Amino acid sequence: MTLMVDIRKLSFINEMAKVGTNGVADNMTKLTGQDAQMEVMKTNFIDVDDLDSQLEPGKRVGVRVRLLNPPHGHILILFPEESAKKITAIMLNDVVDDMSDVSGKMARSAVEEMGNMMASGFIDGWADVMGRMIDTAAPQLVYAPGEEIVTRTAGLGNDDLALFFDSDLTVPSYQIEAEIYAFPDLEEFVELVNGIDVQPA
Repeated sequence: MTLMVDIRKLSFINEMAKVGTNGVADNMTKLTGQDAQMEVMKTNFIDVDDLDSQLEPGKRVGVRVRLLNPPHGHILILFPEESAKKITAIMLNDVVDDMSDVSGKMARSAVEEMGNMMASGFIDGWADVMGRMIDTAAPQLVYAPGEEIVTRTAGLGNDDLALFFDSDLTVPSYQIEAEIYAFPDLEEFVELVNGIDVQPA
């Protein structure tokens, strides 16, 4: 099995991210009643051993979602703590008058819901582009230093590379940073991408 991606198919990796982020923005628009936009700033394959150098220091909160169908693996959605506070404010805006009354459990639940929404958007994007169903296990809440979460998730698979999406989610009055990592089974992922039918322009 080769891990060489047909160069004509590389644009599909960006297309998967774009379709996924559009789904996230649509969900956020419905949730908040405001015009949400999400942009992927860059998409990179990163050597797992070099992940530390890509991460800003500090704790992250987010979700890890396991894919139950090809390309298998995990999707990781992480937010810096400042963004997590903004997410809590958005998600609980209609429920709580005074954000100082919000418990840690409520805040974590709000971030877990947002992370799951984002992961679902990305996974649905992959499924659309690949023309297949991708089921997932229940999302798992994660809260720890970023490099610890990423390293632990990378260790759940057998590959040396991860896909990294650097993205910004903008809801009017809110700027939220999100780090999105995909740890697919690379052999399956490359096989699926190479199997996508490219129509000549």
